[in-house]
Amino acid sequence: MAATLQEMLLAPDLKPQVNADGMALIQQEVSARSGVSGTAVKLAYKTVNAFASGYVQSMVETLLPDMIVKLEPYWADFNASGAGDFGDYLVKRGDEVSESLLSVTDARAAASDRPTIIKAYRSVRGSAAKHVTAALPAVGALVRKYTG
Repeated sequence: MAATLQEMLLAPDLKPQVNADGMALIQQEVSARSGVSGTAVKLAYKTVNAFASGYVQSMVETLLPDMIVKLEPYWADFNASGAGDFGDYLVKRGDEVSESLLSVTDARAAASDRPTIIKAYRSVRGSAAKHVTAALPAVGALVRKYTG
């Protein structure tokens, strides 16, 4: 039986690399944002980093397992379908995949006791699906980097 995404991406020898690549992906995507919603994303990111140094890195490490769980059914379907590029596969299901991934951050924000973090998250949540969808090719590439 094929290994699950969790088994592959969270293997003790790979997890630190996957975390580092996830952080790099976030930084790259934040810098690539433009327009009004892009400015809001950059401001929220800057606010969180100023308020709690290392918080984003900590959240990447904390949320990665749940994000991988959300990607698992898409990965299984992708493999069964014989599609060629996981990023393209995710983009074709962009709204669904984005909302699935955002359910992880929504739950974390709902459980947070840090008003500044919650305010920053709420300020960008309305346009978050659009930004997550734009990042799906990079998410697919990150997954493929570690899965062959």
